[in-house]
Amino acid sequence: MKLFRNDKIIIAIILMSVILFSGCTNEQSSEQLSETRLLLDTFCTITIHGAVDSGLLDEAFALCEELEALFSITVEGSDVWRINHAGGEPVTVDPRTIEVIRAGLSFGELTGGMFDITIGRLSRLWDFSEAGSGSSFYDLRIPSDAEIAQARITVDYRQVIISGDTVQLADPEAWIDLGAIAKGYIGDMVAEFLKERGVSGALISLGGDVVAVGDRLDGNPWRIALRNPFNTEGEWLGVLEVTGASVISSGTYERRFEVDGVRYHHILDPNTGMPVLTDVISATVVVEDAMLGEGLSTAAVLLGSCCAMELFDQASGVLGAVLVLEDGTILEYGGLDCFVRSQ
Repeated sequence: MKLFRNDKIIIAIILMSVILFSGCTNEQSSEQLSETRLLLDTFCTITIHGAVDSGLLDEAFALCEELEALFSITVEGSDVWRINHAGGEPVTVDPRTIEVIRAGLSFGELTGGMFDITIGRLSRLWDFSEAGSGSSFYDLRIPSDAEIAQARITVDYRQVIISGDTVQLADPEAWIDLGAIAKGYIGDMVAEFLKERGVSGALISLGGDVVAVGDRLDGNPWRIALRNPFNTEGEWLGVLEVTGASVISSGTYERRFEVDGVRYHHILDPNTGMPVLTDVISATVVVEDAMLGEGLSTAAVLLGSCCAMELFDQASGVLGAVLVLEDGTILEYGGLDCFVRSQ
């Protein structure tokens, strides 16, 4: 996978952005539609062509909202909310919720517990909702050692019990959080919905998750830009060209803040309750399945570069990956030759 060849490029992170050569947001024509909405705690853009129907975008965004209402840890009445507030009792949930939870548990096994969906009590201690991205920081509160220690006791993915259409937490104080994997699943479901409705080409951008269906309207691959976030002008490093694949990015850059000169990010180590100490500050994977990609990209940050490469070997459906390390080193994985670097 030859994504980066200039060793002089030293970057701290890769932030996914989408280049829509067909026009701007909310564009409508007889052949293509595109719209951006604020959903899933991020800006979501869906572009479609083929069997274009003015109502398809509304239906696709409605599906995003429907799934968010199942998986959200904060929306009262969601499946996740009901599991977390059931006091350890079994809760009947939507089959799609069980599908995502099972995937999360599989990542727990694959990573030796570093990826753990029962991190909910810890993740809610850290308020990254107001934390800036890039070089912007806010002075936010750090949880106390006592708070972190108490929350850590509840973290163990092996305490999740699935029986039929019910989910139960063996520890009644535990909370699950599907935030590290659910967005990928939503992207996959929107893509399947659009294909079933006859859409021959689509690009679904849910923050750092980009799912491509087919090609662009002109028959060329979709082009996904990788941007250098240290450049306030939005300078990009190059473009990934993909057809019918997902490009997923995770890193320690998206949500972070600074207190007393120390920077904190939102990817937490379940063993310490603190932001994970890792040499990987950005992980981008190109995969067939967006939910797989989201889990792998997060796991790569959690595990570090050496273990990440081994993880990619174990997972099926990984077309390629690029890791950006803390010292600026770029590590490449796979045989994906689809990167055109900016001049």
